[in-house]
Amino acid sequence: MIRFEGLRKTYDTLTAVDGLDFTVDAGCVFGFLGRNGAGKTTTIRMMMGLLEPSAGTVRLAGHDIRTAPEAAKAVAGYLPDRPYLYEKLTGIELLHFVGGLHGLGRDAADGRGRELLGVFRLEGRSGDLIETYSHGMKQRLALAAALMHQPRILILDEPMVGLDPEGAVELRQLLKRLAGDGVTIFLSTHSLPVAEELCHRIAIIDRGRLVALGTLAELRARAANGERVAGGDGQAPSLERVFLDILEADAA
Repeated sequence: MIRFEGLRKTYDTLTAVDGLDFTVDAGCVFGFLGRNGAGKTTTIRMMMGLLEPSAGTVRLAGHDIRTAPEAAKAVAGYLPDRPYLYEKLTGIELLHFVGGLHGLGRDAADGRGRELLGVFRLEGRSGDLIETYSHGMKQRLALAAALMHQPRILILDEPMVGLDPEGAVELRQLLKRLAGDGVTIFLSTHSLPVAEELCHRIAIIDRGRLVALGTLAELRARAANGERVAGGDGQAPSLERVFLDILEADAA
């Protein structure tokens, strides 16, 4: 469903993303992990056609983001790390606008928008200006906008930021339901417990390079082979421990 083909981004002498080559299967919740500055957001911006790769490409449901950007974007929903919302619109007006961008008629956009406002507990504020929303409410509205056209691929860059505990639980449940319905979810997050709970497969990047890829069990086995996994209590190590051990082994 998502295919990276030698994706690379350089800035003069700095290599921000270094030749990513891997695939993400349909219906997979795919965790994309790395330290700050590892290249995660740069990668995602290239996936969405917001940044031109220096080399390589990404295919979304078979559509090359470089040669068929409209088709690629039509199958994908995107929540950036810092979503921009038109704050002089009301919540429902924003969703009408987004629906129109995706070719939905007024009635269809209104029905879909009100459905999503209900999902994200915003129905009571649908007629209020977005500038009056809390940060968490804006985050939920931005995710609703990303889902307006019922995308087959959902690309999320730090979606938990600003959510209260109840909102975070509801988002995790929603992502599980979407994946169960066949939506492919590409999730960049610093919340390793969330990634551990949700993700079927995980990629770890460091300094723009892919340093690990696999299921949590496969990553645990890799860390164990490097003899860096802490423990001794008989419990499987957490993803946080595995993540740190893999990065330490890669730097050695």
